Amino acid sequence: MIAAALTSGAFLAAIVIAAAAGTAVFFHAERNRIKHPSGWASAVFLFLAIGLPAYALHVRRVRRHRAQPPS
Repeated sequence: MIAAALTSGAFLAAIVIAAAAGTAVFFHAERNRIKHPSGWASAVFLFLAIGLPAYALHVRRVRRHRAQPPS
């Protein structure tokens, strides 16, 4: 079982990394006026491997949309 092989130090490191990534996403989203920054931060904290790439793709899509001149 994977949980049995996880040491306390490894668990703490994983929590710290996920929390740092979630915090960075929150502040980035706030600064760049991305909708729902707390939702994105929570998703990144809970599902780092899926949430962080999803956030990066969302930011890319928002930036491209904002860069297009209104027609």
